Amino acid sequence: MSSSQASNSKAPTTRKKAPRPAPAEPATPFLPDLCSSQSVFLLVLVAELLAVLLTISASSGLQHFNWDKLALISVQVQWIVVFSAVALCRLRFWLGRQNHVRAGVVSYALVLAITLVLCIAGQWIIYGASGMAFVGDQEFHFDGWLLLNNMVIAAILSGILLRYLYLQQQLRNQQQAEMQARIQALQSRIRPHFLFNSMNSIASLIATDPDTAERVVEDLSELFRASLAEPTLIPLGRELELCKHYLDIEQLRLGRRLQLDWQVSSCNPAIKIPSLMMQPLVENAIFHGIEPLPKGGKITVKVSQNDKQLSIVISNPYLLVKRNNHHSDASARHNRMALDNIRRRLTAHFGTAARLSSSAENGVFTTYIFCPLTL
Repeated sequence: MSSSQASNSKAPTTRKKAPRPAPAEPATPFLPDLCSSQSVFLLVLVAELLAVLLTISASSGLQHFNWDKLALISVQVQWIVVFSAVALCRLRFWLGRQNHVRAGVVSYALVLAITLVLCIAGQWIIYGASGMAFVGDQEFHFDGWLLLNNMVIAAILSGILLRYLYLQQQLRNQQQAEMQARIQALQSRIRPHFLFNSMNSIASLIATDPDTAERVVEDLSELFRASLAEPTLIPLGRELELCKHYLDIEQLRLGRRLQLDWQVSSCNPAIKIPSLMMQPLVENAIFHGIEPLPKGGKITVKVSQNDKQLSIVISNPYLLVKRNNHHSDASARHNRMALDNIRRRLTAHFGTAARLSSSAENGVFTTYIFCPLTL
């Protein structure tokens, strides 16, 4: 066997992971979700108010208000509104993939087409099939002027309403984009500051333990892949995996000075939490707690859930120093900044349903996180 073949046989086998397919980018909605219960209620309410307004106009005032005419107009207006809402709801994301002019024209034409069909059907049903109940012995005749009148009213009102819904959704899209940008900015501040230490560890392990060096590189790549990814909610199991990648790297550097106590109860690993939420906390626990202590210490990670929320508690010892220590003040400011970043990300994703708090007592710093259960 040649020397080159011998050296190749001793080289560690590179573990290649299949690249993860990039998720398809969702279309930006063109109109609000008209199928939600709140939207349906508001549309039905607006349609009934419109029916009352049209009845008052057709009855020449309140003194001649006709309840039978209100019933006829209400049935027709409600059906037009409901069918239009269902159709626009089904096409919501398809419209979002079109340019705004085309999406607006399609939405407008769709509402007018539904109005035309239902007005024609309404004349036949109400005045034809139910003619005896409302118009006496008169025979059914198609009323072209009534149809034209309804189409003009529908054209004006649907144009105004669609324009309002479009502007409302664009404002919501802008707010979502700004929120995502803020979350991205907050997440981008949470970068593993241990990069240079990790690279030094890798460099020292290449000659003595290439397999471990390869594993550290893979752990590091997983962390930075998550750090550079789009800010989103990820499964709890994935977040715990990222924490373990980080702690495996730090365990190589700190050795016996770093002790870990994982207390993860039977939690659903599919529960969604913000990406890289726990990793910065254990990073702070090491940087501000374990590293300054000559003998190191133990980091405890407790994860549990009940019927309503997920609970995460991370505790670590810290060095008790005098208050006039400038290094301690700077360290405390950095720690507060990281906690504030995570608190803002929790608020951006969950609102007031999520909480983050911390306490420092008897040389132990503890961080508490409570999140609503989201699958």
